[in-house]
Amino acid sequence: MSISPLPPTPPPLERVPCPDAPVLPPALDDTQLAIAADALALGQWVRVRTLLAETGEDWDLRGHRLTVLATCPGSAAWAGDWQLAEPGNGDAATLLALATVHLALRGDSDTGAAADACATAARLLPDDPTPWLGALILARRTGTPHQRAHAFHQVRARHRDHHHAHHLMTAALAEQGPAATDDPRHPAHAFAARAAERAPADSPLALLPVVAHAERYRVLAAEGLAPSDPADWAHWSTRRARQILQAAVDWWLEWEGEEHPRRKIDLNFLAHAAFHQGRMAEAAALFQRIGPHPTRAPWSYPGRDGADAFRAARATALGGAGESAVP
Repeated sequence: MSISPLPPTPPPLERVPCPDAPVLPPALDDTQLAIAADALALGQWVRVRTLLAETGEDWDLRGHRLTVLATCPGSAAWAGDWQLAEPGNGDAATLLALATVHLALRGDSDTGAAADACATAARLLPDDPTPWLGALILARRTGTPHQRAHAFHQVRARHRDHHHAHHLMTAALAEQGPAATDDPRHPAHAFAARAAERAPADSPLALLPVVAHAERYRVLAAEGLAPSDPADWAHWSTRRARQILQAAVDWWLEWEGEEHPRRKIDLNFLAHAAFHQGRMAEAAALFQRIGPHPTRAPWSYPGRDGADAFRAARATALGGAGESAVP
């Protein structure tokens, strides 16, 4: 397929579902990202180029947008076409890197090729943490602990409070050494607590201890050491779990993090914890903030249908809280 060096700007698109779109759309409430993802699935990478140029150096937003775009059908092929049309374009190289990582995790590409693509993008954009985020996503599933730690360090060297990278490390650490109980000294809990303490006061990393609690539940349930229904897990109601959730709710009430591109992910983890602790008024308020943007994690833990679990919890919380749910 031949590509013109100066391809014409595509006509305006109506917002239509991306082919093979998941039940829980990864773009969340980023309308411009959803439109660009639909365009990319049709081979219209010019719209992606414009979106990324407008994103600038908002690293959390850039990382979110590129990881979502990388999962669109044909994203690696279209990114390759973009690279051919504009050799040396760092955005094209980064999209190709993350798309190749996605293919490698599906078993449709070589992990070495994915690592090389991330390294190439990192050389083109040395100040951008996103190529290293791709390397961390790859190492999270296929690499060694040393490779994972190295990629995380490189991300933090460029953006100290990178939201997605911290979530990835929390999930990875949660899988270390499952035990019969959820030990508060476990590396996942220690990591999340340190990250929350050292982050700025308005950083959503304040909610990372709640994420660690859910990730440990995922691991323990998969090992048969916790019930398959999270509602039956007593650790949601321990003193420590209550303290973690209260601190997170207090942060949300003060800061909310309304401008953060991945805030809906945090709200889903927070609503999940509040619901399973029986705090229905707070859970209902959180469900209202989430709106039509549920996320697979943590509602799918462990191996459940995330969309069904979310809908059931939301109906229960809104029904049980009544008017007191209005924030």
